Amino acid sequence: MMMISSLAGITLTISMIMILMASLISKKTFADREKSSPFECGFDPKSSARIPFSLQFFLIAVIFLIFDVEITLLLPLIVTMKTTTPLSFLTITATFIIILLGGLYHEWKQGALNWAY
Repeated sequence: MMMISSLAGITLTISMIMILMASLISKKTFADREKSSPFECGFDPKSSARIPFSLQFFLIAVIFLIFDVEITLLLPLIVTMKTTTPLSFLTITATFIIILLGGLYHEWKQGALNWAY
């Protein structure tokens, strides 16, 4: 056990030294205006290249990802149907779906699903 902890300490020390050396060596300056500006085939951009991003679109995308992951958590319940009793399977499935519907209702009441024009 002592050998494992000493090897872990040595590994941690070496990796921290490597990270510190890399950050000291690779200091770059971002003071150049040309490097920080958007590039359009060598010409100055006609308009602002940094257009505003729709926060509503981002929120809808995050909600979609959350519910998509929750649906993938729902799929293994089909496999557990064979190994559990019907009452416990229905209880677990109903509880999970009620939690999903509760989250959807909360998002709906907060107005996150209304698309703003």
